[in-house]
Formats: sequence, C-alpha cells, structure tokens
Amino acid sequence: MNLKKPEMILFDYGHTILCEHKYDMLGGERAAFEHVVENPYNVTPEQVYELDNELFDRSHQVRVLDFEVNEIQIMRLKYEYFGLKFDVDLYELERIIWDASGEGEKMPYIEDVLRFLKENGIRSGVVSNIGWSGHSLAERVNRLLPGNGFEFIMSSSDYAVRKPDSLLFTTAVRKAGLTADKVWFCGDTIAPDMEGAHNAGLFPVFYDCTTQWDSDAFSHRNDGKTVPFDHLHITDWRELISKLGEII
Repeated sequence: MNLKKPEMILFDYGHTILCEHKYDMLGGERAAFEHVVENPYNVTPEQVYELDNELFDRSHQVRVLDFEVNEIQIMRLKYEYFGLKFDVDLYELERIIWDASGEGEKMPYIEDVLRFLKENGIRSGVVSNIGWSGHSLAERVNRLLPGNGFEFIMSSSDYAVRKPDSLLFTTAVRKAGLTADKVWFCGDTIAPDMEGAHNAGLFPVFYDCTTQWDSDAFSHRNDGKTVPFDHLHITDWRELISKLGEII
C-alpha cells in the first residue's frame, strides 16, 4: 500500500475524538426541568423521558435507512405536546440536556494528532452520525478540544442522511474544495465509517481503540466484521502520527 500525504483528514466524533462514559437521558430531562417556566399539565421529567424513549425507538425505523432525525425536532414535539415552556431557547436547552446526559472526554492522544496536523499543513474536520445538532456538537468539540483546527464540524442530523451514505462523505469533501482521493477518514466503526469512506473514495483509517468504551453495548459494534479493502489499522493515535511522519 503506497500512501501519500493527505491534504485533509476527517474524523468521526464518538469514541474517535471524544467519548462519553455515562449516558443518562433521564438526568438530561431533570436538568431541563430546572428551566421550566410553564408546566400546564404538571408533568414530570419521568413522563417526558417515557415519551422521548418512544420517539427514539420510532426514529430507528428511518435510521436503519441511513436517514437522521434531529434532536431539536424531538424536543419541539415532546415539549409542545406537554405545553412546557423554558427560560432558554431550544439550542441552549439541547446543550443543557446533552451535558447532563453524558459528559464528553478526550480520547487519548487526540490533541497530539491535531497539533501534528496543524504543524504539518494537513487540514481537518469532523463528520459525525449523531442526533444532536451541529450547533451543540461544535460547542462540545470546541470546548473540550480548544484550538483543534477543524475547518467544519458536521452533524448528520443537520444533513438528513447518516454514514455510510456517500452523500454525507462527498458533501464534506466538496465543502473542503477537494477530491476524495486527497482525503482520509478516521473512524472507529466498520460499517458506517470504514465502508462509507471507502465507497465514497476516501482513504479509511480504522481507529480500533479498546482502552475506553462509551458503554458495554457500544464495545460490540464491530463484532463479526472485517475491513476487506486497503486501509490503515491503528489502535492508538500515536500510530497515526508515526505513519504520517513516514510519508511527509
């Protein structure tokens, strides 16, 4: 495999640049209720959480078709259904809920990678499958990885489709003003990340890190799957730095 220096490297979000060890949506609803100013039906966070679970389960029907549902849509529906009003707007409320549901943590050595890319003139960005809005995703990434150098941070919920849909990858490449052969994509999941990037013409980098898991269920996301095409397989971000150092 003859690798050439990429002009840009795009990254997945979850368990790639950041991870979330705890995920507690009921805790998120309870945090949201601290900002309630009108509650005409006297509903509880637990009742809203129950509806949220139902809506999330129903949204799975479109996610398996590689379409995405925006969390803002779900918030608007469930809160207006219950007549709830808040002292903050929906985007601030989304941030409050996400922070209370799952705090983000940096993946080991990701800051070293981003520093190396900037020092060597390699552009970078983020393309994530996530229901949270790009507004909230960018706020989280920029807060936890200050000075990251990302030119853009794309949330699938802002673009209607999910990885592995080639439309999302190609949109990112065109957004950068590049062609796919000049871009690498780093992700931790074989089906959406590796297969999606490969099918869209990007070079896949499989970040197969087992040191930190978001949840037990998440740790089995690649079970029984392999990557049957050219790619770079790493288990530590320092390996990417080493490999890039060989070809720069």
